[in-house]
Amino acid sequence: MDSFALIIFGITSNLAQIKLIPALYDMAEKGLLPENMSIIGIARKPMSPKQFQKYFHETLHLQNIHHQHEIKEEIFKQLSKRLYYVDGHLDDSQFFAKLKDFLNKLNKSGRPCHNRIYYLATYPDLYQHVFKNLQKQRMNQQKNGWVRLMIEKPIGHDLSSAKALNKLLLKYFTEDQIYRLDHYLGKETLQNILTFRFSNGIFEPLINKDYIDHIQITASEDFGIGRRGGYYDQVGALKDVGQNHQLQMLAFSTMDAPSEFSNEAVTKERLKILQKLQPLPQKIVFGQYEGYRNKQNVNPKSNMDTFYAFKTYITNERFDNVPIYIRAGKKLKQTVTEICLVFKTPVNRLLKHLDCGDEPNVLIYRIQPNEGIVLKILTKVPGHEAKLEPEYMQFCYRADPHSHKIPDPYERLLIDTIRGDQTFFNDAEEVEAQWAFIDPLVEKRGKPIIYKPGSWGPEKADELIRSDGREWLEPSMDFCRI
Repeated sequence: MDSFALIIFGITSNLAQIKLIPALYDMAEKGLLPENMSIIGIARKPMSPKQFQKYFHETLHLQNIHHQHEIKEEIFKQLSKRLYYVDGHLDDSQFFAKLKDFLNKLNKSGRPCHNRIYYLATYPDLYQHVFKNLQKQRMNQQKNGWVRLMIEKPIGHDLSSAKALNKLLLKYFTEDQIYRLDHYLGKETLQNILTFRFSNGIFEPLINKDYIDHIQITASEDFGIGRRGGYYDQVGALKDVGQNHQLQMLAFSTMDAPSEFSNEAVTKERLKILQKLQPLPQKIVFGQYEGYRNKQNVNPKSNMDTFYAFKTYITNERFDNVPIYIRAGKKLKQTVTEICLVFKTPVNRLLKHLDCGDEPNVLIYRIQPNEGIVLKILTKVPGHEAKLEPEYMQFCYRADPHSHKIPDPYERLLIDTIRGDQTFFNDAEEVEAQWAFIDPLVEKRGKPIIYKPGSWGPEKADELIRSDGREWLEPSMDFCRI
């Protein structure tokens, strides 16, 4: 692996603390960082090298539900040799001259910086200053090595702003340099869907309108917004996870087989699904959990959504008239993210008259927790009588989710960026297709329905699916238990 410099704009941000710094530690522990690579943190606060190393060390020891394994001091000492810090304001052009000079000095000292990854973990309103000044200093050019830009979702806040941002990006970088990051695309089980579907010949022929009754996608959390009030009250649940994570989950589970396993082929098939989604503004429910308006940095009269549920269709021949129900929210009954493909129940099914006899088979992609791929089937209860019970045929990782066996999405996507592989990143067309679908739904926002924490959201969300003669599936914790 080529040596490189990782330059993180916003190293003291919440994103850097919760996601990037732990991922970099894990990469160091696994030996995934080249010996002479450099990590350059950038923020406004002046810090000495020792102070920056202390900040890194303290951050790794913060309580973090995403990173709970042991921090080994010998690994941190090795990592700390790669750490550098440059303070400054990103809207100050003189700062970028200072950064360029710093990188040149690193080069001369034996720390190659010709290959570079710029990671924007900062506010979107600073992007233009960063891009303009990188170009002014010719730091976006690839004359002596590769230059790549990692940028977090959300890309814009609607279709118009997404187009403007994509246009801005292409003013300073080429598309092959831009890595638009949706961390769900780095999740192990989401990527495993492609292997499960297209490297086996069993289920793929059944995933179509002839066999699938409907599809459900749930992304629920049993906790609230925490300290994210300032951000969340400007965005809401639908834009936070519906515009990106859940639409990508739907694309992975319904896309046609790519012609080959390459960025261009996989992205092409995801895009086809996103462009064929039918927005139904009359079929969406917005909710807000009781107590949300009392949170820090939240407008006491806020009508922002912390829950949504909607119905949609994919307007292609394969899934013609197959309804799709998608829901997500905070302060719900449990934390679970999954995709459920519910199969049709044949009219002439044997033993349909028995208890459970008409329960549908369900293919479940469990993204978190209890990660795995599971098929819910009916089996006979042992004994002399004919009794049925639902059971699970399951593939499970059977690994502590906080261990190193399942790579953290940020670790995986950083590795992909180093390798120059954009397969699990969004391109401009994907982002714009997602906003084109979501914008008409956002326009239906009004006063949200208040729901009790610990519930499954507003009753109207149940009515949304029940009016079609169906019910939301209760996510099970009876499979893939550690």
